[in-house]
Amino acid sequence: MTWLVADVGGTNARFALVDGPDGVPSEVRSLPTRDHPGLAEAAAAYLDMVGVRPAAACLAVAGPVTNGTFHLTNAGWPKGSPEAVRAHLGMAHLEVINDFEALALALPRLGEDDLVPVGAGTADTGAPLAVVGPGTGLGVAGLVPTPSGWVPLPGEGGQVDVPAATDRETAAARLLRAEKGSATAEFLLSGAGLARLRRYLAAIDGAPARDLTPRQISEDLDDPLNREAVEMFCALLGSLAGNVALTLGARGGVFLGGGILPRIVDVLQGSAFRARFEGKPPVEDYMRAIPTSLIVHPGPALVGAAVRLAQSLPHLEPA
Repeated sequence: MTWLVADVGGTNARFALVDGPDGVPSEVRSLPTRDHPGLAEAAAAYLDMVGVRPAAACLAVAGPVTNGTFHLTNAGWPKGSPEAVRAHLGMAHLEVINDFEALALALPRLGEDDLVPVGAGTADTGAPLAVVGPGTGLGVAGLVPTPSGWVPLPGEGGQVDVPAATDRETAAARLLRAEKGSATAEFLLSGAGLARLRRYLAAIDGAPARDLTPRQISEDLDDPLNREAVEMFCALLGSLAGNVALTLGARGGVFLGGGILPRIVDVLQGSAFRARFEGKPPVEDYMRAIPTSLIVHPGPALVGAAVRLAQSLPHLEPA
């Protein structure tokens, strides 16, 4: 039995087919969200491409899913309901979940080849896990073990305050607050946030402004402000990831997702990320024991969406 799974972000919607909970995602296609008026239309376009009508679907979206509605925070799509999408596609079963809920569900399925360690630490088997990921936005979720299996804890942790700790970070946060009305972490710890950090640092130094994309910044680290922006990005992320670990008691590990970090692995590993993660007096020893790892699996949220369907439809057998 074929299932439809998706990982829908603010920029691209990735769809795939899986044959049951242990199936490897196939027919993976990425569709720009701007090319479609909504989730139902994007999913229908994908299904027309592959010529398959799955029995069930789980679509993971980058935004809150509450009270029977979902909203992609950075896609420009209107709010929708899973029932409306299900009816549009003519499926018997369809779920819409938060993308980081799907990412959290995938964590126990990831192997050594899917992860790059960032610092030391040893996982406490059976303890909660957490995932934090900067991309188009900033996602946060937890995963808690229970007698009946893993239970995800989705939320909007990317909307917390920026964990500024240095004078330069505080100055950047002050400029952010003046521009946006709040010093929200996602405004700095995201693709647009990296570009914003670089712009703020230039303003602080009285340097000429440059209109650079996140990729241009991360690929030209010989530029001093680019380098500082990337390293400040990693340091702030370390503080935020540490806050998440403390809040959730994530002694099983904190995992880093999103599309930005795999491009700057060397900088991340050599940055203040881990020092800021551990620097939580008086619980430094507690924090040092928690491992942090970068996810390099090509489609973990697709795997997590299949896990969610397996939980919801345990009576269904793969084809």
